[in-house]
Amino acid sequence: MNRNRVTTLGVIAVLVVLGADQLSKWWILNVIHLPEIGQIVLLPVLNLTMVWNRGVTFGLLNGLGEWSSLALAAVALAVVVALGVWLWRAESRLAAVALGSIAGGAISNVIDRLRFGAVVDFIHAHLGDWSWYVFNVADAAIVCGVVALVLESLLPRGRSSAASEDATSR
Repeated sequence: MNRNRVTTLGVIAVLVVLGADQLSKWWILNVIHLPEIGQIVLLPVLNLTMVWNRGVTFGLLNGLGEWSSLALAAVALAVVVALGVWLWRAESRLAAVALGSIAGGAISNVIDRLRFGAVVDFIHAHLGDWSWYVFNVADAAIVCGVVALVLESLLPRGRSSAASEDATSR
């Protein structure tokens, strides 16, 4: 697959994640009105729970003050630019989709920070006394993208054909 197609696949991933996340947040805020309800139990292990996350992943840096939303948005946008450069250079479909997923999630959370001063989080997984952090579709896409990049880095590259060509030329 040539580089233009790989890059296009990554851009499609950006748009899909961005659209899915913003649509889910619109639904949570404007259809379900979760901020007024607070919580909806879906399954014994899954709730919709409204959280306005003013920090970063897992609520880190949550108490930095009023300027934090703009500062975190600026940092996230800088990361998206770096991801865009990486995407442009990506050679595999897996890397392109992973980078697009991370970038799409980051852009969507930046949109929240600029619109609301916080990120809309609402998916709450739990089991007994164990409870995961409340997250959103963008966060899930970012985590899945990072995991895919790690897995992709562990996959063998197409070096065997280059090595065999090198061996036959000796």
